[in-house]
Amino acid sequence: MGFRYFGTDGIRGRVGESPITAEFALKLGWATGHVLGDRDHGRVRVVIGKDTRISGYLFESALEAGLAAAGAEVLLLGPMPTPAVAHMTRSMGAAAGIVISASHNPYYDNGIKYFSSSGQKLDDSVQAAIEDALEAPMSHVPPERLGKARRIEDATGRYVEFCKGTVGHGIRLDGLKLVVDCAHGATFRIAPHVFRELGAEVVALNCAPDGLNINRDCGSTHPDGMAETVVAEGADAGIAFDGDGDRVILADGRGRIVDGDAVIYALAMQRRRQRRLSGGVVGTVMTNFGLEEAFAEAGIDFVRARVGDRYVHEALIERGWVLGGEASGHILCLDRATTGCGIVSALQVLEAMVVSGRTLAELTEGLHRYPQVMINVPVGSGDRRVVHERAGVATAIAATERELAGAGRVVLRPSGTEPVVRVMVEAAETERARQLAESLAETVQRETSA
Repeated sequence: MGFRYFGTDGIRGRVGESPITAEFALKLGWATGHVLGDRDHGRVRVVIGKDTRISGYLFESALEAGLAAAGAEVLLLGPMPTPAVAHMTRSMGAAAGIVISASHNPYYDNGIKYFSSSGQKLDDSVQAAIEDALEAPMSHVPPERLGKARRIEDATGRYVEFCKGTVGHGIRLDGLKLVVDCAHGATFRIAPHVFRELGAEVVALNCAPDGLNINRDCGSTHPDGMAETVVAEGADAGIAFDGDGDRVILADGRGRIVDGDAVIYALAMQRRRQRRLSGGVVGTVMTNFGLEEAFAEAGIDFVRARVGDRYVHEALIERGWVLGGEASGHILCLDRATTGCGIVSALQVLEAMVVSGRTLAELTEGLHRYPQVMINVPVGSGDRRVVHERAGVATAIAATERELAGAGRVVLRPSGTEPVVRVMVEAAETERARQLAESLAETVQRETSA
């Protein structure tokens, strides 16, 4: 199903440029309230949360006004992590949840995404109906049916308690020293409290949002500062979130970065040792081949989905599995939360450390990565989605795979946002991966420029 506005992660763009404008948000709020009201045959409740970027005030107010005009009741959470909005939507019996965030992007971007009443992705048919309603003239319900809005003052405390409840009964973090980088984003009020209330000593970084500094040289996209602080403070681990709190990147006690692939490895292997790994694990086409090999050796089923936590989630649901994610730090533990939550994922790793008595370095030491080289190739003409079907490119891919002889991988992935094709090669040696990637990239460039 194709959408005009909704992408794989909602509606996103630069603030002030269509569709990320006040006018559009007003109409979107009305369309949402109109569609949900028709489907539920009466007044509906909608939860709105946001991250800390300055434009969140603007879009929160516009969405609220549009929803009220359609007769919807609005519950305002204020700055909250994206997964917290999913949780609150479900726990407060709302028809839908709306998140105002552009995740790990800079402050001048923003976006709007939805959750269903169950705290999962809103059904495509509902999104399609909302898009259809956007084409209709905006109207108002009678004055006596206008919606009201109220702020949920205890939203932060509710989510702190939920996060604490995702660790095993009696599990404490006493004796652990943690560096926690909140990226001046939506976790700044919640994450430090969660870890402290479970007993950890917390060194908090980047917890002073001013509306403009979200993700700026910090958080999961810039974890080096967090890692350096771990070493300087003699901490046991470091934890870095992105602006909306659904991604997490860690560092071990030596200051070495632990990305999403390594987190998935640590969690899967610990659950296997405890005989509570439910099914297999889902990664993406970009998951390092070393993780696939490690799982094969351990007898753990592993499948790859398209890039995007939405597709990982779909693959997990389809198979009845619970654990998956991406190297970027989107980790799904569906036996703990309905969507990816950086805080919950970090807690699962810390629980593994406590239960096993192992350091984070020890939990991840069995993962041996393959060197990975990726080159972005500008596409001159044609549909970049079918570049791999061109005869010259297909021949080059086959030749590269023969060279690797099963000890590596080749991935051609068209960008969803840029006119480029990403050429990725993994091999046992970095220089070999580079040579093969450059050769394949040259072929792609030549074939698409013809």
